[in-house]
Amino acid sequence: MGIEDYGSGQSEHADVLVVTTNDVPGYRVTEVIGEVFGLTVRSRHLGSQIGAGLKSMIGGELKGLTKTLVQTRNQAMERLVEQAKARGANAVLMMRFDVTEAADVGTEVCAYGTAAVISRG
Repeated sequence: MGIEDYGSGQSEHADVLVVTTNDVPGYRVTEVIGEVFGLTVRSRHLGSQIGAGLKSMIGGELKGLTKTLVQTRNQAMERLVEQAKARGANAVLMMRFDVTEAADVGTEVCAYGTAAVISRG
């Protein structure tokens, strides 16, 4: 995996700006639409669990699990952006991730934030 495989889900040409801050310098919030989220649940396959178990005994990064988590977060971000666009937003403010185990069958990743309309000024 190259460094580009560890990047965020935010596309350079996205119609919706996603930030972790309360505001965006140079912009003003003209409308707060409300909470939006993108959710996905991924199961782990047996091969990655065995590999992770072996790797945990000798130490080091669990690259297969890292790649899966990056892909999962990116999918949650894509769903967040889709929901924001569907509600008429051009920005999501205060975006956060929440990651939990889902009933011992996988990992739930939720990207959430506040959908808003922003404009220069």
